[in-house]
Amino acid sequence: MERKDILWGIAPIGWRNDDIPEIGAENTLQHLLSDIVVAGFQGTEVGGFFPEPKVLNRELTLRNLKIAGKWFSSFIIRDGIEKVLEGFNEHCKYLQEVNADVVVVSEQTYSVQGIEKNVFTEKPYFNDEEWNALCQGLNKLGEVSGKYGLRLVYHHHMGTGVQTLAEIDRLMENTNPNYVHLLYDTGHIFVSDGDYMELLDKHINRIKHVHFKDARRNMLEQCKKEGKSFLQSFLAGMFTVPGDGCIDFTEVYHTLLEHNYRGWIVVEAEQDPSIAHPLEYALLARKYIDEKLVNYS
Repeated sequence: MERKDILWGIAPIGWRNDDIPEIGAENTLQHLLSDIVVAGFQGTEVGGFFPEPKVLNRELTLRNLKIAGKWFSSFIIRDGIEKVLEGFNEHCKYLQEVNADVVVVSEQTYSVQGIEKNVFTEKPYFNDEEWNALCQGLNKLGEVSGKYGLRLVYHHHMGTGVQTLAEIDRLMENTNPNYVHLLYDTGHIFVSDGDYMELLDKHINRIKHVHFKDARRNMLEQCKKEGKSFLQSFLAGMFTVPGDGCIDFTEVYHTLLEHNYRGWIVVEAEQDPSIAHPLEYALLARKYIDEKLVNYS
């Protein structure tokens, strides 16, 4: 039986991609939200093309859907925390108005995730001073987000300075657990480190938001061999939805249940919607979740 304290969502990135706006541009908000209902999910995260809160809330209410959160690109190291806070407050206000639960933060200083660089060999690294600035800044952002009723969840991500388990360890060790939580993304840590359970086991108590992203091992190896960028890799099909790749989500899900995880699990797979039909893949993911996870937990 499906757990009532776990909400299942699916990200809009399968329909439209904020990093490459031209792909999936024909998919409207109404199309996306209606597909999510058809596929049996309870909500989504805010995409870059989403409208202002009043309009969005009407569309959500009509379909009985919820918003989990929204991505925020922080540049704490590059710009300083005071500059970042200017945009962050507006971001949190929007999320508060659409009744979201989390604000997803990822530090983008020096990031190569959106540019044509080999994402497997040219990721950035932070020095000690930059690490200190980042951790102190995230504590401040987490304190601010709490005033809006939101949890800050940090998204470790390919092509950034917080990608590997060692880097996530450092972030967790040097931030306040009352203010900074972790978004656990199966696909990003698997592609980065070749493993996804060690991070889950090690930081289960800090994890307050989850992305279920699968990976196609053969395509991952090909992208590594060819030195592709992050954008080139996902367009080539490196990522997919649960049940279509090589990650065993039963182990992940059971671990979450054993530790009484409560909150969102959001299916997220960066793919080209002209190749990977969004509704078809949403239905594939839902079938896997129903047959392999919630009915056998």
